[in-house]
Amino acid sequence: MSEKEVLKQADRESQLTHLPHWRYMLGSLRTAFKCSSSAVALEFFAEIGALAQEANHHPDVDWRYDTLFVTLVSHDVGGVSLRDTQLAGRISDLAQEHGAQANLNLTRTVEIAIDTDDREQIADTWRAALGYKEQADGSLTDPYGRGPAIWFQNTETPKANRFHLDISVPHSHHVDILDGLKEAGARLNYADAPSFTVATDPQGNRLCICTEVGRHDG
Repeated sequence: MSEKEVLKQADRESQLTHLPHWRYMLGSLRTAFKCSSSAVALEFFAEIGALAQEANHHPDVDWRYDTLFVTLVSHDVGGVSLRDTQLAGRISDLAQEHGAQANLNLTRTVEIAIDTDDREQIADTWRAALGYKEQADGSLTDPYGRGPAIWFQNTETPKANRFHLDISVPHSHHVDILDGLKEAGARLNYADAPSFTVATDPQGNRLCICTEVGRHDG
């Protein structure tokens, strides 16, 4: 089993039997560790960074006061590999040394599902708007682990969305994003630009590219 291959389900489940602090969700390993104080959390954070540097494999770590949210995925292969399960075990050992407790109730995530009967027709629009990358399962994910994933749900009776995403970007860079949307086949409505520009994908789903300019005027 290569360290640089996505683990098959049976292999992944076998690895997880030895990783009680971790759960597999949306193509990655996730956990949350609660520490006794913010100072301990920062010390733990720093040691995770040292481990990652040593392994040349880097998790996403989000520090929130006394809690660290950790996500492991091999971005280069688009899924969980042995590199992730091995590093997860070492991070769990560090947690024990710091007295950090895993709280798996905090590992929930948000994924946005878009109903469609033709994923390929609209995927580029959403990828261009969000700056996401495509995963092996066809979903789009934030390469920096900050935003929710986008999943395209195959359905024979899709309807355009009744809500939309507001994607805020610096005014200095918004034109490049709008150009990318046009190349991806989106229709753009500039009526309220540059405060926000409404983009509609080829199947009628909408999103807005927002900037700071004019946001609070009126």
